[in-house]
Amino acid sequence: MPTRFINPLLLLLVTASRGHLAKQIQYLKAENEVLRARLPEHIRTTPAERAKLLKFGKPLGASIKDLITIVHPRTFARWVARESGQIQPRPLRRRRTPEQIRALVIRIARETGWGYTRIVGELRKLHIRKISRGTVKNILAANDIEPAPSRRGLAWAEFIERHTQTLWACDFFSKSVWTPLGMRRFYVLVFIHIGSRRVHVAGITDRADRDWMGQRARELVAFFQGQPELPTMVFRDRDVRFTKQFDAILKSAGVPMQKLTPYSPNLNAYIERWIQSIKHECLDHFIVFGERHLWYLVNEYVDYYHSQRPHQGLGNVPLHGLQLIDEPGHPDDASRIICHSRLGGLLKHYERRAA
Repeated sequence: MPTRFINPLLLLLVTASRGHLAKQIQYLKAENEVLRARLPEHIRTTPAERAKLLKFGKPLGASIKDLITIVHPRTFARWVARESGQIQPRPLRRRRTPEQIRALVIRIARETGWGYTRIVGELRKLHIRKISRGTVKNILAANDIEPAPSRRGLAWAEFIERHTQTLWACDFFSKSVWTPLGMRRFYVLVFIHIGSRRVHVAGITDRADRDWMGQRARELVAFFQGQPELPTMVFRDRDVRFTKQFDAILKSAGVPMQKLTPYSPNLNAYIERWIQSIKHECLDHFIVFGERHLWYLVNEYVDYYHSQRPHQGLGNVPLHGLQLIDEPGHPDDASRIICHSRLGGLLKHYERRAA
């Protein structure tokens, strides 16, 4: 073969001495570093390119780490291990479902209680087709929602929500009161309508005996008969002050009392939360002198609670809603906002001064 057809580089390598060959390799490495500096930091290689690098790089053994620059030596070692079957290639990860669709799946599940197959069908109706049953199941599981529909009947929260307009709850709370006979413990019997959160104080006494409870029950019958709807159920705990006569009088008027299981304050959470509010916001700040003083404090707080206090569970507005007044002037003008107070400044609320 004529020498003009021989690659000059190959000819140079064949005829070069070992020292001269090392200098050539050193030059090629320097030139490669200059070229790499002008390229992106990360270079993605194709399968064909990786195969070519493996073909010429594997025979070099451990010395490849002194030459390779296109990838990290550990990456090259993984290529070698994968080619020899020592490790399996990672499965391709699917693209994450868009957040809007994930939020819709969670919303449908919480509003309906449907299983994942039923939810997929509903998504098909909405022309959302690129989502599988498995994906819906994984989304529900990641948000602690049972993938299959519940077979255990209504949950407690669902029962409350479904019957909220005809459910009431009641409980006692106590307050130490100074009297002419010394310190006495007084008991306050309160009822709350679950739907509207309106509170009714049934009575205050230092002796909730059978006769007192019977009289309260007869008064409650008249009170409930004056409501828009007769209660379908009134929750109470197992306090011994709730006598059998008390339950019987209300039941005979069509107001059934439902005793809750022992040690379950969460089942009576609405009235428990109200009692916490009146204590922390009002009664804990006073030394009470006599029953009349206690009645005054409780009535003042109940009126404030009904008319002026915002309620987080009802959109953070007062029970009667917001009174929108069309007044001239800029709404951010704070000069006409005044503060009203009750009980010596303990209970405050704000409103705009009339024009």
